[in-house]
Amino acid sequence: QVRLVESGGGLVQAWGSSRLSCLVSGGTLRSYHVAWFRQAPGKEREFVAASRWSGGTTYDVDSVKGRFTISRDNAKNTVYLQMNNLKPEDTAIYYCAVTNTYGVSLTSRRNYEYWGQGTQVTVSS
Repeated sequence: QVRLVESGGGLVQAWGSSRLSCLVSGGTLRSYHVAWFRQAPGKEREFVAASRWSGGTTYDVDSVKGRFTISRDNAKNTVYLQMNNLKPEDTAIYYCAVTNTYGVSLTSRRNYEYWGQGTQVTVSS
C-alpha cells in the first residue's frame, strides 16, 4: 500500500517562503511521476507542479511558475515544493500525489492513483 504524508505547511507572511515535503512509503519514488495540487476553500483542486520519473518538471504557468520549485530526492523517497514570494491567493491545502502510469497528462488529478492527506498553507497579508 502506497502512502504519502505531507508536512511543512503553516502560517506564512506574504512575500515569505516555505518548503513542503512529501514522504512516500510502500513504493519506490524513482518509478513514479509525482505532483503537487492545491485546493482553496470553495474551489476545485488545481494542479501546481509535477516531476516526471525520468526527469523534467511542469508547472502551472499562470499561478506559480517562477515562484515555486518542485524537486525530489529518490534516495529519501521524498518530494519537495519550495515556495517563494508567497501571496495570499496561495492559501490552500496542498496535496502531493503519485502515479506510475506513463504517457498521461500530469496536470490532471484524475491520473493520480495515490494521494496524501494534505497540509494547510495560509499566507497572511
